[in-house]
Amino acid sequence: MTQKTTTKTKFGIYGGQFVPEILMPAIEELTAGYEKYKNDPAFTAELDRYLADFAGRPTPLYHAKRLSKAYGVKIYIKREDLVHGGAHKLNNTIGQALLAKYMGKTRIIAETGAGQHGTAVAMAGANLGIETVVYMGAVDMERQRMNVYRMYLLGTEVVPVESGSKTLKDAINDALRDWVTNVENTYYLIGSVVGPYPYPVIVRDFQTVVGKELREQIMRAEGRLPDSIVACTGGGSNAIGAFYPFLDDEDVDLFAVEAGGSNLEVTGKAAYHSASLCTGELGSLHGAMTKILQNKYGQILESSSIAAGLDYAGVGPELAYLADVGRIKPRNVSDDETLDAFFELSRLEGIIPALESAHAVAYVKKAADTGELGNVVVINLSGRGDKDVYSVAKREGFESL
Repeated sequence: MTQKTTTKTKFGIYGGQFVPEILMPAIEELTAGYEKYKNDPAFTAELDRYLADFAGRPTPLYHAKRLSKAYGVKIYIKREDLVHGGAHKLNNTIGQALLAKYMGKTRIIAETGAGQHGTAVAMAGANLGIETVVYMGAVDMERQRMNVYRMYLLGTEVVPVESGSKTLKDAINDALRDWVTNVENTYYLIGSVVGPYPYPVIVRDFQTVVGKELREQIMRAEGRLPDSIVACTGGGSNAIGAFYPFLDDEDVDLFAVEAGGSNLEVTGKAAYHSASLCTGELGSLHGAMTKILQNKYGQILESSSIAAGLDYAGVGPELAYLADVGRIKPRNVSDDETLDAFFELSRLEGIIPALESAHAVAYVKKAADTGELGNVVVINLSGRGDKDVYSVAKREGFESL
């Protein structure tokens, strides 16, 4: 049996609460609030209604016949791209926004990279009538303009972040500064399984709806569990959501696919990739010990990925732990391999994936003929690619879009 956690706040040597003293009361309040409401019948019943009637769950498990023929293995796709808003992110944001409401908070702040988390926060905030503010790096705002406007339409204030690399890492920094300043009435809604405890557990728990559905669906379709599950991994919420209900099933291989970027090299202050599980080292980032991209002095490197949602210098502490004990298999694919998979899934199955999700598709293509995936493979398709059409078109030379 795989050990899922080792202490209340840590996953082996990873996790913990590395935050300013001024935030500890807020962390303790959040911990107490989550423990109080996570099994409360009224809270869980309301969350279930939102997941069904607002988010549109359960999502289908789709047998991708043409992709299966092309890659030589039987491929199922868990269609998180069909969740309201276009990504798995709403599973978590509606859960945390509801928790904020039960805790009496009147304002929600968040960070976003690809904009899908920000959009999902905006949807949840609008539906529940809670003021929402989202921090987003200026670079990400340019490559994800559609999501920026969607947040605006939903009544959310989007704050551009001009510091550092102007991407997700810096957006998180600014969101944390806001939380310190406005801790009394503000709930910080983190978008992935990162940050200080209890966030990695909270986000994981809300995302395990994916793996629970997947388990029932694959049993109906195949009469057995899959040989492998493949998911893209930045912070890792879609990956752990799919993996967690299978941790004790040792015959199911779990592949966490990171952004290999343009190559796996590091120069000066920057990495040309975002593969912290594959190449990172132990360090502290945004309130937790985990595997991070850093130089020999412990300074955080700027990460890089064609997919804004994977452009992050760290990974969730539980995934770092699971990689160390050998339960998950970290892998990476390049930007070019990802783009090939983006077009291939679109043209073979009529499904335009998010660039983040295309990393998982790309690894299945890369590894299918090696035999390591087995015969029945599930790809967790974390989101749809509408948000990426402009940036891909621009990269391909379609400047008129």
